[in-house]
Amino acid sequence: MLDHGAVPPAADTDARPSRIPPSLSFLVRRKPVERLVAEGGQGDGGSLRRSLSMWQLTMISIGATLGTGIFVVLGEAVPKAGPAVTIAFVFAGLTALFSALSYAELAGTIPVAGSSYSYAYATLGEFIAWICGWCLLLEYGVSVAAVAVGWGEYLNELLDGTIGVTLPAALSAPPGDGGVFNLPALIVVVLAMLFLLGGVRESARANMIMVWVKFASLALFCAIGFMGFKSGNYSDFMPLGAKSVGAAGAVLFFSYIGFDAASTAGEEAKNPKRDLPRAIMLSLVIVTALYVLVAAVAIGAWDWRKFEGSEASLAAIMDDVTGQNVWGTVLAAGAVVSIASVVLTVLYGQTRILFAMSRDGLMPKVFGKVEPKSGAPRTNTLIVSLFCGVLAAAVPLGELVNATSIGTLFAFCLVNIAVVVLRHTRKDMDRTFKVPFGPLFPVLGFACCAYSMYMLDLITWAYFGVWMAVGLVFYFLYGIRRSKLATASAEK
Repeated sequence: MLDHGAVPPAADTDARPSRIPPSLSFLVRRKPVERLVAEGGQGDGGSLRRSLSMWQLTMISIGATLGTGIFVVLGEAVPKAGPAVTIAFVFAGLTALFSALSYAELAGTIPVAGSSYSYAYATLGEFIAWICGWCLLLEYGVSVAAVAVGWGEYLNELLDGTIGVTLPAALSAPPGDGGVFNLPALIVVVLAMLFLLGGVRESARANMIMVWVKFASLALFCAIGFMGFKSGNYSDFMPLGAKSVGAAGAVLFFSYIGFDAASTAGEEAKNPKRDLPRAIMLSLVIVTALYVLVAAVAIGAWDWRKFEGSEASLAAIMDDVTGQNVWGTVLAAGAVVSIASVVLTVLYGQTRILFAMSRDGLMPKVFGKVEPKSGAPRTNTLIVSLFCGVLAAAVPLGELVNATSIGTLFAFCLVNIAVVVLRHTRKDMDRTFKVPFGPLFPVLGFACCAYSMYMLDLITWAYFGVWMAVGLVFYFLYGIRRSKLATASAEK
């Protein structure tokens, strides 16, 4: 018997519609929503455990989102837009909001672990679902590495402020940024891995503590930064022109990608149809408000030109305002804990997406194995963590941020399309949350994401093209033949 009002499993949709040639049937074969829900939590050798409340889901979403854009990416965005970076945060937040509304509707309708990959599978077909899932691997896996790189910057600030030493550049920066191997980045990924191996309940408790540390750290920054506020820092509000705001917004969108992490917990939530939409929307509102507030205080306390090349800018601002490094050290300590929670929750999301893809046959079976005692995909977690840790230790931050943004934006485009398609094809479905104003907001979400993709550099598009080419090769050599829908169709 299915939990949470799920509909009993239905027969698979016809994998070969009459108007589609058999050789192209993979383009449109869809996995029925009823089957997606019926398979929720089922893995190879065990099942995921439903233990997460609405508040824990909200904290997972906040944990995956809050911190990166302020603690790390702010130093890259301010030089692109100047004081108008506050507007860039609002623009990126609105872009995320439209997509978050679509996520909320789909998460309440299809409460499963695959996030937008599963939504696309139910609405747009297997081929588009694969592309979406491949983009999610870029979004989650690479963002873990990007955040881990920034964590090392604040760790050095903390070490310098407490014991007066820092890690040598050779061990604290990747090749291309003056180092050989970023050891702190690898360490934080391994620490997150150890929490995840213990199970989702333990990981959620650790994340909740770390999120409260984030709130306290940012509140402390605002209190001290406001004392050094200079209105003259806003006198030339848009020194680089209006177009620069869009460019900065595209970079800052990286700061919002974590809100969909709650949707990857659909098979471990106690009441996903009710709680997932609430968690997604609540987390985005909280994060956007804090981002804009902290960015406004930071620009008021520091001339925007000083942000160039600073990846630990908030700690430096507190040192300048107070004239002593003790408060910057306190903030660095908070940032070390805060950014670690981003690594933990985003790494969690990555493993659950791979879990869903493996269950559908599109990824190797090893990613779908569940350890019965902990109810966690342990082998999956080990493989993903080691991959992300090595990536973080070897690739510069800037390239990781941009690659993550374009993968995320593409996946969000598909989510907005999926809402419109499911509204048209399955009008009868029970929806615990509906995007207001019909198709207007999903269309706006698609347009905002497409525009942000357009604003990214050509080199980022080139990386994205290479990534997609690799994904297509993998799909045609492996996924297309091992897909559960394909094998079920062949047996008929």
